[in-house]
Parts: sequence; C-alpha cells; structure tokens
Amino acid sequence: MKRATIIVAGGSGQRMGSALPKQFMAVGGKPVLLRTIETFYTFDPQMILVVVLPATQIDVWNELLIHHQSSIPHVVAEGGATRFESVKNGINALPEDVELIGVHDGVRPFVSMDTLARCYSNAKPAIVPVIPMYDSLRQLTEMGNNSVDRSSYVAVQTPQVFSASLLRQAYSQPYNVLYTDDASVVEALGECIELTEGNRENIKLTTPFDLIIAEGIISGMPL
Repeated sequence: MKRATIIVAGGSGQRMGSALPKQFMAVGGKPVLLRTIETFYTFDPQMILVVVLPATQIDVWNELLIHHQSSIPHVVAEGGATRFESVKNGINALPEDVELIGVHDGVRPFVSMDTLARCYSNAKPAIVPVIPMYDSLRQLTEMGNNSVDRSSYVAVQTPQVFSASLLRQAYSQPYNVLYTDDASVVEALGECIELTEGNRENIKLTTPFDLIIAEGIISGMPL
C-alpha cells in the first residue's frame, strides 16, 4: 500500500515568545521540524513526505536542511491562510496513486514507532491516536462550572490517518470554522472515526515549557 504523510508546520512562534517559528527552534541541537521528518523517515523510508510551510518560511527551511546536511526526500508545499487550506495544498501535492494519507503536526517530533505502526497498519478508513485524560476536568457553563467524568474524554494526537479517497473527498467540502483537525473534517461527511492508542511523549511543542519537556525526553529523563 502506497503511504504518504502531510506534515503541517505553520507556526509563528508567538506563544513561544520568539521571532523564530517554533518548528525551526532547536531541541537537542536540531530543529523540531527536522526531528519530525526524521521520525517518519525512520518508520518508513518509502513513505512520501510533504512538508507544508508558509511561503515566507520555505527559504529558511531549505537553509536549515543544508546546514544540518539533511537529505531526507520530501516535497515542500506552500501553506494557506488556514490549517484547512494548508492540508488541502498538501493533498494536492501528492500523486494520485497514494492509498493512505496521514496528517501530522510538524511540532510533534516524539510520536513513537508503535503509535505510527498502529495508525498506518490499521485497515480502518479513518483512525486517530489518543491518550487518556490525566487531569480532572471542569466544564464552564452559564451558571459557573461543574466537574465532568474525565473517563468520557480523551486527548487527540496526530498523525491522523485516512484512506486517500476519503480524505480527498473530505477536503473538497467548503471550509467551516468548526473544523479543529482532520478528523472533524472527515466526520462532517458522516464517517466514523476509529481511535487507537497514542503515546504520552507525543506532545505538541507550543510553549517554552514544552521545550523544557522536549529536552528532557531527548536526554532520557523519566517523565
């Protein structure tokens, strides 16, 4: 089965408090985005990789690849004004004979090989990795707030993996502000989403604290 992954990296670094986009920040001496594509290449060197970046960041990415002497084969696609548009551009950059497409956050470099195997080896048309909620949850209401049963909720991760035909059909729909991830776009077609086990290290690096955690993961510090 011909597999592909669209790695979306459109961050600005605002929540990091940095002028450098978060996907280019160094973790363990290497840009986060480079670590991410290395993970997917390790999992399957034959997988087609598409990196989606804002037009203003493509030259920076190419310079980083030269500096770090990276030769991992991948296609670079230009991002859009929304994540929806960026993923759609990534889909359009893929060959028509791809059968399975994953969509992954560029700033999630620590997805495990086991999680990838569960996502890409499953025969379901739409599968999403999740982990349990460990913190207590409270729901905000007009009257104030109330506790909820955390066992009824899970935290969603990426890669979210779909049959290529299903994902192409989903992204032919008009954009809706309620689309929060690829699963929600596919779900709008009436398709059921299957869940599989993710891994806790597969965090999305969005704040300075996340970078501290990332350095700990690389150094082997127990979490």
